[in-house]
Formats: sequence, C-alpha cells, structure tokens
Amino acid sequence: MKSIPAPYELRPEDLRLHFSPSRIPAETTEEIEPLQGIIGQERAVRAMEFGLRVKHPGYNIFMAGPTGTGKNTYARRLIHEVARREPVPDDWIYLYNFENPDEPLALNLPPGMGSKLAQDMDELVEELKVEVPRRFDSDDYEKQRDAVIREFQEQSQALIDEAEKVASEHGFALRRTSTGFATVPLVDGRPITQEEFEALPEERRKALEAANKEIHSHMADVTRRIRALEKQAKERVRELERQVALAAVSQPMAELREKYASVPGVIEYLTAVEKDIIENIDEFKDDEEAEAPVPWMRRRSRRSFVRYKVNLLVDNHATQGAPVVIEANPTFANLFGKLEYRHEFGAMVTDFTMIKAGALHQANGGYLILQAQDVLKSPWSWDGLKRALKSGEVRVESVAEQMGMLPVSTLKPQPIPVRVKVILVGSPYLYHLLLYMDEEFRKYFKVLADFDVEMPLDDEHALKYAQFVAAVCRRDNLRPFHRDAIARIIEYSARMAEHKQRLSTRFNEIVEVVYEASAWADADGAPVVRAAHVDRAIREKEYRSNRVEEKLQQLLAEGQILVDVDGEKVGQVNGLSVIELGDHSFAKPTRITASVAIGDRGVINIEREVELSGRIHDKGVLILAGYLADKYPIGMPLALSASLAFEQLYEEIDGDSASSAELYALLSSLAGVPLRQGIAVTGSVNQKGEIQPVGAINRKIEGFFDLCRIKGLTGRQGVIIPKQNVVHLILKDEVLEAVRKGSFHIYAVSTIDEGLEILTGMEAGQPGPDGLYPEESFNGRVWRQLEAMSRRMAEFGRGAGGGQADEEDDPDGCGAPDA
Repeated sequence: MKSIPAPYELRPEDLRLHFSPSRIPAETTEEIEPLQGIIGQERAVRAMEFGLRVKHPGYNIFMAGPTGTGKNTYARRLIHEVARREPVPDDWIYLYNFENPDEPLALNLPPGMGSKLAQDMDELVEELKVEVPRRFDSDDYEKQRDAVIREFQEQSQALIDEAEKVASEHGFALRRTSTGFATVPLVDGRPITQEEFEALPEERRKALEAANKEIHSHMADVTRRIRALEKQAKERVRELERQVALAAVSQPMAELREKYASVPGVIEYLTAVEKDIIENIDEFKDDEEAEAPVPWMRRRSRRSFVRYKVNLLVDNHATQGAPVVIEANPTFANLFGKLEYRHEFGAMVTDFTMIKAGALHQANGGYLILQAQDVLKSPWSWDGLKRALKSGEVRVESVAEQMGMLPVSTLKPQPIPVRVKVILVGSPYLYHLLLYMDEEFRKYFKVLADFDVEMPLDDEHALKYAQFVAAVCRRDNLRPFHRDAIARIIEYSARMAEHKQRLSTRFNEIVEVVYEASAWADADGAPVVRAAHVDRAIREKEYRSNRVEEKLQQLLAEGQILVDVDGEKVGQVNGLSVIELGDHSFAKPTRITASVAIGDRGVINIEREVELSGRIHDKGVLILAGYLADKYPIGMPLALSASLAFEQLYEEIDGDSASSAELYALLSSLAGVPLRQGIAVTGSVNQKGEIQPVGAINRKIEGFFDLCRIKGLTGRQGVIIPKQNVVHLILKDEVLEAVRKGSFHIYAVSTIDEGLEILTGMEAGQPGPDGLYPEESFNGRVWRQLEAMSRRMAEFGRGAGGGQADEEDDPDGCGAPDA
C-alpha cells in the first residue's frame, strides 16, 4: 500500500491539553483565597437572582441541571443570603373553636407572640386551678350557698308538712320512697295493710279511694312547687358561682387583654375563653363534691382543659429573616401537615392540639426548596403543591381523604394563607417533561435557572477552579494542593468536558478527585498534594470501576471476540462503540462486515432486522444508500442487495457514530479492495460523504489503543476520527507516548474519500469533466461495479420471459465480489 498522506495524521501536541502550572498565581492553595459563590453558571445565576427578586405569584423557580453541578449548594447559600435581608413572618397558631369544635381556628400573630400566648394560656389554666377552688372554699361563698340551700330546704319542708296535714285530715299518712311520696290509709289512727283495706266495707273503701285521689292531686301540686323551688335555688347557686368565677377570672383575663390589645383575633379568643370558663367553672373545682347537702349539688368535674391550650403551629421567635426550608422527603403529610391520633379505649381520637405543621407552613413568608423527582414520586404531593400555589392557602387534610377513604377524624382545620417562593431542583429532562405533560407547570414556575455542564477554560475560570479547590481543602481540612496538582485537576476537568477549551462544572466528581488525591498524599506522608497524587487518584478511581472493561479486553486478546488489529480484509473494518456502566464507560472495538450482491433490496441493516438497532442507527444506515446514489450516478437504478452487520453483537446498538465505518466496509466490498485492519474508525457520515463529529472520542481511541497494546503494537495501527473532534482530544499519557514513538497513529479526516485513502493506501479519485472517476482510483472501481451490477440486473429482467440471457463480458474483468 501507498504511504498515508501526512496532512491527515495528528501530531502528539494535538492530542493533549497541557495546562501550565505557572498560570496558577500561587504556589499552593494555602495562598489562595477560597471561592465564594459558584463558577461557570452566569446564565443560571442571573435567572436565580431575577426569580428571587420578583415577588409576584407564579414566579417560582425550577433549577435544571445534571447532578453534581453544585446547584443545590448554590441554591442554599444564595437563598439564605437573600432571606436574611427580609422581614420575619408571623407565627401561626391553631385555637379551639368554641362555636364549632370540629373546625379549629387559625390565627397569625407577630413573630414570637405565638409562644408567649401559648405560655400565658397554660399559666392562666394553672392559676385558675388554684384560685377557683380557693374562692369556692371561702367562708363567704359557703355562707351564701348554705343560705340558699337552707331556704330551699325550709320552703320544701313547709310544703311537705302541709301535704302531710292534708293527708292526715283525709285519713292517710305520707311515706317517703325512692321515687317520691306514697299514701297509706289509716284506720283508728293505725296504718292498715292491703288485705285489711280489702276487708273494709265497700262504702268505706270508696270513701278512702276518693280521698286518696284528692291527696294525690294535692301532692302533684306540691311536687311542682318543690321543683320550682329547686330550680330557683339552682339558678341562685349558679349565679353565685358565676359571680365567684368572674371574680377569679376577671383580673388575669384583664391582664391578658391588655397584653394582646394590638391583636384583635386574640381579644376575640380571650372573650370566648372567659365565657367558656365561667360556664364550665365546675372543671376547676375539686374532682367530686360528694359531701354536698343536696343531691343536685353532687357532680363530677370533667377536667378537660385541652381546649384552652394553644397549638403553636409555626414559631418564628428565633427566625432571622425569612425562613428557608429544605424538605428532603416531600410526602403529602410532610408538605401540607397532618392530624395525629392517639389510642383511647380501643378508638383513635384527635383534637386541635394534634395538628402538625408541614413544610409549606414552616416556609410561609419565605422559601421552600424541593427535589422535583421526590415531589413527583410522592402520591398527591405534586397536585397538592399546585393547588396551594393556585389558591394561596394550605389546608391540613388527611391522606385517607385524598384516597377517597373515610377519614378517622372529622376535624376540618381552617386553611392558612400561604406566601412562599418554591424552588424545584431537578434535571433538564424533568423540566421539559413537566413543560410538555403538565399545562399548569409553566403558570406556576415561570423562571428557569438552567445550569450548564461546562464553562470556558481561561485564566479567570482557572483561577476560580483553584479557589474552589482551596475552599474544599479548608472546609474539609485536607492537605494543601500544589499548583501542579491544580493544573492536573484542570486538565482532568477538561477531559470530563471532552473539550480543550472547556472545563466541567460537575464539581461533585472534582471534589472526589480532590479528596482521594489528598488521601494518597497522606499515605505517602507528603505535606502537599502534587500532580502525581492527582494522577494516582484518577487511576485508582478508574481501576475500582473497570473490571468489566478488563474482562472484555481479555476476551478480545484471547480471540473469543474476533477483532483483527493487523493485516487487510475486503468488506471488513473495525468500528468503535462505547459501553456505559453507571460511573464508568469504555470503548468496545467491534468488527463490522459488509456483503454485496446483485439485487433490489438496497442496504440491509442486519441489526435492524433482528430488532437490535435503535432509530438513530437505522437512520445512519439508510443514509448510506443516499450516499451511493449521490456519489456514483450510473444513469440507471441501483441493483444492489447489501447487508451490514456488527459481528458478535448481542445487545442493542444505537447512534450513528459507526455509519462511516459501515460505509467503508460497504465500499470495500463493492470495489474488492481490502481495508487495513490495524486502523479503527469512528465518525458519522452524511449523504454528501462529509464526516461528522461524534461523542466519547477519547474513550474510543484509548479503547482501541489498549487492544492493540495487548495484542502487540506494530506501528501500523491507529484510529481515524472526524476532523471536528480534534479539539476534543485529551488522551492519556500512554497514548501520547505511543504516538510520539510512531507505534500508534491518529488521523483526522473530513470526508469519506480521505478515510478511504488511509484505509486502502489508494487514491480515492475525483470525477473528471465527463463525470467519470479515474479508472484505477477507488471510486472508479466502485462506480464500474455498481454500473455492471445494474446492467446485469437489467439483462436478467429481459431474459426472464424467454430463457436465460447471454452473459456479457464485464468491462473491468470482475464480477460481484464474494463476501
């Protein structure tokens, strides 16, 4: 084969980013001011600052970006800074509703006043527990009460005496029973039995019966009068108790009214409390008045003081500025609050003091930070959040009600007005999914803070990277980093970004390298982390995850997976794909073969036929037919049936980065010209034969290099890449050393023709004024073969009805090549 044209081969300096340590202005991170804020996210920072400045409803923020870009840390820091400059919001309390106990009252108070009211109400109850019994144990109260009771007893006894006198006059005596009074007839002044009554003469019996009716009528009147006296006495005692209770309550209640005079809602509540205490003053007495002189004075106190308590739902007495709440587990109950229950005598009971606040209550008047994925995964949380933002209020509801089940409790707490700025943190995919699937999403989250995965590599950002490393070292008490270690981290960051002029903003992965490099420096006893420690951290980190990659390389080296790295073959080329395994990805060299014959099926993708091909890969294969039609116009329909296959592929493949390799194999099979097996190919192609850039270019090159190194470097091996990917090349040192020694080569091409010249050593050939390619060029061979196949196909068609057609000589002396 001819020598490969020099302009296509890359020099060692084209393959690596070298960041000079001298660009770092200090010797170590101890001399560098730690980073304040975030770097490389100017667009997101402006969006965040704007979103936090606008206070209108709907201007909530969605922070979109991949994991590890620092958006969570930045959000917490920025929002806390903004919140500190804002006023402290009110406290919120729930109170017993004396008019409708099933609907507890919600009330807001100036910050810090909620806890004071709760304490004052507790102290009021405790004071009344002492003061009320003392008042009711006083001699004055006892005298007044006894006077009322004595008067009642005297008046009652007078009525009873009168009734006994009437009964005696009619020949009867009165006896007290458990149900009242009973009449007993008298004969000769002596009570008689029923048998004796029956033995009396009939006339005497009738006279006694008539007298008995008259006595009962009189007794009914006496009973009514006694009951009226009893009711009157009760009212007098009750009025006396009210006066005593009022005397006990009025002074502490007056003090509370004066203290909370500026809060009208509290004044109304205190009035209702005072009224309820007076009406239920028995609760503050002793448990039982068993020694009361009359039965209707003997009653048991219920002792239900819970209704006088204050449920301090949100307490902002210690809050500085607006609250910032980060809810890590945004379940429905954690967001919107809940009703707790306790078990009493086999039943679940609750009351207004068991209403618990949710994150929206705690963040009211401030900021609430949520992870979008967690909110969407939690049942009813997303709908509830939108409902709260729409209505401007948060309701404490039972999850059972959301499920359509009967609630355990009938409490319906009053909703609380809510004014909160919600910051959702999630991936760009979730943002666009919500934008597409939820028509209300855009209404409530008007601000997108879009975090990028990369930033420019310049002196300004390099310095900020050094400041970032310095901040991590001081925060976590790590060993200081030398400027050459920082330079190596910057190079590693550019490799993560896969661009010589960009740096990665995936700071979580950078922090891992910083931690591990410091650990290796500690293991070596080095006082300062150097570039060698960073290199070791990167190697060890990769080694912990590349077990599958090593197993694959072993199979390739043993020939279990067939990939040639030397020699020449017709219709066969090495392609490069990438396997992603969570935190590690690596290249898999794969043999791609093509077979052609006369026919009308066009280019067949075997992977597609067996459903192992994705849509993008299918598109790449279909483009090949367009390339053939555009590149080789033969003046008649193509008579081609070609099959393409990724050999020993047992998993689905997608992407078009192998389309150029598939085209090389197809063209080689058509021309009958072998391809160099020591050269692997990556890059997509369009219908005009232009090579287009692909991703993961460094891993692809290094994967094929590792295979060649295992099987033995010959100096004839290398990789063809798209020319546009040169700026992405940041290869490992061992690849650079092999290129420098001439034992491995990397070529950058812009067209299929340039790649063919490298793979075949032949001139690709350009069409002349007549539109024909030079006869001995590669493209000339392909054109003649396509023209001959189409002509044969046409002849077969003409001879199909009348016997076999005569076979004409092939003008170039070769038929369709075997594959």
